[in-house]
Amino acid sequence: MERDQLKSVLESLLFASEAPLTVSRIGEVLEGADKQEIAGLLEELKTEYEASGRGFRLAEVAGGFQMRTPKENAEWVKNLFRGRPARMSKATLETLAIIAYKQPVTRAEIEVIRGVDVDGVLSTLLERRLVRIVARKDVPGRPFLYGTTQEFLETFNLKDLSNLPTLKEMEEMTLPPENQDAANKETSSKE
Repeated sequence: MERDQLKSVLESLLFASEAPLTVSRIGEVLEGADKQEIAGLLEELKTEYEASGRGFRLAEVAGGFQMRTPKENAEWVKNLFRGRPARMSKATLETLAIIAYKQPVTRAEIEVIRGVDVDGVLSTLLERRLVRIVARKDVPGRPFLYGTTQEFLETFNLKDLSNLPTLKEMEEMTLPPENQDAANKETSSKE
């Protein structure tokens, strides 16, 4: 297959797919296409879309590639669907964060950290497919161990778990704008 045709086919596959596509999966679909060439063309497409200011980008999320809209167009896309996105309560977000950072983790371990029962919250996260049972802990009672899913990575636009913000990044995100400037100056003066 010629390079331009392969590029066109890649765009079609990415456009049609509901989930991120890995280079391996694309290689299977294209039966024998060179994976290095596929990876190179995906990076090329990613760069082209960024440079041309198009209304979509090629993002690397959840271990694969997926077409996404740029953040600056989010308001118009939201207006198109006019529906409100599913909101998460503070309890749900706290529980999800504990699972994301501590996984694999048991319900009891989450409850120790949060200080409250999390049965209902865990049920909600399981229904939304943001977490899953990954195994059983090898202790008496063999409690379930929970971890995040591919859908979690997709929902939060993460390439993988290493893209989760660090504690320092989290603190900087929660500072008011005037305090962020002071924190940035303090950080640069220490270097």
